[in-house]
Amino acid sequence: RGQRIPRPTFRNSLDRMRTMQIPQNWTFKSDHIADHFDEHVREQLPWYDLATFATAQMARHYVPQGGKVYDIGCATGNMGRVLAGTLSDREATLTAIDDSAEMVAKYEAPGEIVISKAEDFNYEPFDLAICFLTLMFIPLEDREALLYELGSKLRLGGAIIVVDKFEPEGGYLATAQWRLTLAGKCQAGVDPAEILEKEMSLVGVQRPTPAWMMRNGTEFFRFGDFRGYVIEGPSERNPGSTAP
Repeated sequence: RGQRIPRPTFRNSLDRMRTMQIPQNWTFKSDHIADHFDEHVREQLPWYDLATFATAQMARHYVPQGGKVYDIGCATGNMGRVLAGTLSDREATLTAIDDSAEMVAKYEAPGEIVISKAEDFNYEPFDLAICFLTLMFIPLEDREALLYELGSKLRLGGAIIVVDKFEPEGGYLATAQWRLTLAGKCQAGVDPAEILEKEMSLVGVQRPTPAWMMRNGTEFFRFGDFRGYVIEGPSERNPGSTAP
């Protein structure tokens, strides 16, 4: 007989205390959210640590000796922490960027931390840039310009790694993927009312990235509406632009 596939369960949600109060309009510029962010993001995105691990493993392939790395939308330093050993061993430098002073105050990872909008920062030539759950909070027009700017500053053999929420692909599959995302949250014990509250708080604040922006990328991760891509730079001189 085949193994029965368990349905998402809500049994843990009744006993679980919320780690934070969700604002009506989501913002990262809040001491309360910064204080509880690391717990909250793992409740809302149960695959967060798996995506972090996958991103770090991909990133290690593009950090050369003495290399330059950007963590764009760094929050409390999640990516910097998992890459700390690689950065140290290869004497690479990390610049972490976030426009929330409240998040920056909680930053605990290697490197230099800068308070700035990602789209306004003056980037130097680099080997690796990571946008981990960042693009979806940047206006679409600025998002495209940012990807183009990053592509123009990418060194030979470098890469841009993007993990983000993407627009549905259409048809019934889009419904299935959305329900997979919801099922993961429920399975993690998040109260369904809290899931809805968070979704409504993101209205007008978070907008999924169109798939065409990753036309030069290769997918390495997917869970529901979320995907990870590697956009590689040139491996030889003057092969043409790698900008998305």
